[in-house]
Amino acid sequence: MNIHEYQAKELMTRFGVAVPNGRPAFTPDEAYAAAQQLGVSRLVVKAQIHAGGRGKGGGVKLVNSPEEVKEVASRMIGMNLVTHQTGPEGRIVRKVYVEEAGAIEKELYLGMIIDRTTKQIVLMASTEGGMEIEEVASKAPEKIIKEFIDPVAGIQDFYGRKVAYRLGLKGDLVGKFTKFAKALYRMFMELDCSLVEINPLVITKDSTIFALDAKINFDDNALFRHKDVEALRDVDEEDPKELDAKAHGLSYISLTGNIGCMVNGAGLAMSTMDIIKFYGGEPANFLDVGGSASKEQVTHAFKIILSDQKVKGILVNIFGGIMKCDVIAAGIIAAAKEINIHVPLIVRLEGTNVQLGKKMLDGSGLNIITALGMADAARKVVDAVRGGI
Repeated sequence: MNIHEYQAKELMTRFGVAVPNGRPAFTPDEAYAAAQQLGVSRLVVKAQIHAGGRGKGGGVKLVNSPEEVKEVASRMIGMNLVTHQTGPEGRIVRKVYVEEAGAIEKELYLGMIIDRTTKQIVLMASTEGGMEIEEVASKAPEKIIKEFIDPVAGIQDFYGRKVAYRLGLKGDLVGKFTKFAKALYRMFMELDCSLVEINPLVITKDSTIFALDAKINFDDNALFRHKDVEALRDVDEEDPKELDAKAHGLSYISLTGNIGCMVNGAGLAMSTMDIIKFYGGEPANFLDVGGSASKEQVTHAFKIILSDQKVKGILVNIFGGIMKCDVIAAGIIAAAKEINIHVPLIVRLEGTNVQLGKKMLDGSGLNIITALGMADAARKVVDAVRGGI
């Protein structure tokens, strides 16, 4: 789960991570009132959407008075903000964040993420603050500093000092950075974060360190432990299809291709997307119906896939273990009859009750193309989308 910058900064403040003073606003009048409450002349107005690159898209503006804040907010709230992360469709700005503008001396990058290979938290930093970390990794990977933190021992002072020295910090700033990093790590662990990113991390002319920007992602599987965090969810920033899938016990992620996928098991779903790409196609989604989906869930999964106007063909790839192939076949038949599947449908079944499932599909009278294996299924769906079947 993602949250907005202003929400991330509220959480950071709770854990002693320094951030500039700021106020969220949902209307121009609220933005004006926020500016007056902050009581400073130099301010910044930031569009609040779940995407990076806001500054380049016109979503971050420096201003010099409450009146100017109101004027900028009136233009920003309701605008369709397009960034490299939103894609060409952009995102509607429904709120802004009014914040003090500090006297910046240096911009750095600081982040934490889970490294699944080493099963440790990675403290990442770079002198290239303000740049996308992916761009730094591509063009100058030597500028990314990494320290792997053993979750049993937790973060120790020497981690912070090592990173601070490599960033070129000296004197009191080394201790301040170490304290900052430890507070950030405590928040990461206690709130079950999956990613924390501060870009840029700012050092001011008076040697203060604070988070000028903030991004936090949370592990969805741990949200039951953090009802206060879950309450921060902004459904306006999420794909309606993904929310619909979650409500029906399905795991769905929208992608940019035109081949819809329905698979059981995350590993098989990833393999299915890979083999579609191998044969020249592009998956439109990740959809895992799970190991024990009902006929109703399968039917609803089809509805979600077909609600994506980009979908020109569907591949169903099921290995029947706990979920039996005849149940999937029944769901496919029910869905096809109920919602009129108007695109080519390729089905590959294997496992428990596979012969019964295939017999049900063959006897359904529906236009369903069966496949003998994953390669055969991928070739057939790619050909079908291209008009070859």
